[in-house]
Amino acid sequence: MSAPERIPPRSLTPARLPPPSTEASRLLPAAELLALGELTVRGRVREASNAVLYCTVEYEGHSAPCVYKPVAGERPLWDFPDGTLAQREVAAYEISEATGWGLVPPTVLRDGPYGQGMCQLWVEVETATDGPDGADGGPDGDGSAETGGAELLALVEGDEPGPGWKAVGYAEVGEGRTALLVHADDVRLRRLAVLDAVINNGDRKGGHLLPAAGGRLYAIDHGVTFNADDKLRTLLWGWAGEPLPDDVLEVLHRLAGELADGGPLSARLAELITGAEIEALRARVAALLRSGIHPEPSGQWPAIPWPPV
Repeated sequence: MSAPERIPPRSLTPARLPPPSTEASRLLPAAELLALGELTVRGRVREASNAVLYCTVEYEGHSAPCVYKPVAGERPLWDFPDGTLAQREVAAYEISEATGWGLVPPTVLRDGPYGQGMCQLWVEVETATDGPDGADGGPDGDGSAETGGAELLALVEGDEPGPGWKAVGYAEVGEGRTALLVHADDVRLRRLAVLDAVINNGDRKGGHLLPAAGGRLYAIDHGVTFNADDKLRTLLWGWAGEPLPDDVLEVLHRLAGELADGGPLSARLAELITGAEIEALRARVAALLRSGIHPEPSGQWPAIPWPPV
């Protein structure tokens, strides 16, 4: 089998705009800085389909780069008639924090220069210097390893993903050729696949995966989530039908308890999504616990978002 062709994450740094230092922000919780600080717009992420503004946030001598997505810049979605993209982005952060996995960067709902919107800490992408050279380039294949840098998605020739990779499906690569789309068998991606199933993510693309310094993995763009109808579309189908790890089941049990009526998490979510969406969220967690396996594509609609990256 030939060496995988790596698919790098989308670069989010605006051209000619170096990010400011975040040294001072380490002394203040990021969510507090985002909520209380003064936002200054520095540029715009032009590739985004909705308004995405690159900003700095400053508060009492602390500062950090961030992304501000004003509600006024959102395009209406016919299948998401209630709430806003910004509210669902914040709800996804709340669920991520409740799991303890920390997969979504700190995110708050606040007023800004263009009205209310989502404000999220900027994540610098770590670029891999040593990519996979072949079958031995990925993790060890048991779902417990972590890959480095951008070694998360790849296109390979042949019908098998190779050690350390999980197959997603075939993709057209031009001139009538197809290649096998694979993702790393990585514990961070596996947790993200579970988080996406919980929040019903309808748009998990490769460009939403941000490998950061220190082996951290973050995921962004969670506006198309929490629908009461099944909308799961993702590139992370590699574990479909496989048993959920014991540690994941423990997290889901705890999350089910925190989602109970009257709890602080449910109260917070009630400010962001509808009652029907909260009930559907509880039902998805219960279904994962009942089945004990990663969900599989329903077959009723395309399971992979387009474009995938």
